[in-house]
Amino acid sequence: MNRPGRRPDKFSGATATSGECSGRAVRHSLVALIAGASLLGASGVAHSGPCTAQIAQVEQQIAVAPPGPQSGPTAPQTLGAQLHHQPTPADVEHAERFASKLWHAALMRAVKADAAGDAAGCRAALNEAKNLYATDQ
Repeated sequence: MNRPGRRPDKFSGATATSGECSGRAVRHSLVALIAGASLLGASGVAHSGPCTAQIAQVEQQIAVAPPGPQSGPTAPQTLGAQLHHQPTPADVEHAERFASKLWHAALMRAVKADAAGDAAGCRAALNEAKNLYATDQ
């Protein structure tokens, strides 16, 4: 894949590609989401559901996953990706946001089913979330 030109990273002074910057933003958003969900989950430990431990394990795996092109939310390949054209930076950013929304929705369905005591629904949503989030591990 052709990588866009490098531009300065305003935080470290290093150079980064647009894809790396948007990936970093998505990763920071996910870490914040996981931290918030963990705090909410920790307040209800006494009332844990049938798969609270599995949700926490998935969140922990994601929190420690090394950043890179092989980790993060994924989505099914689009028709446009099959046309043998290089994606624009905007296309890549859109795909990352879309995959992140899919992953977040699946995780929230797992949390909601867990809170309702729906073990089967929780496991199904958690499996979907796991399938949507690729890690190097």
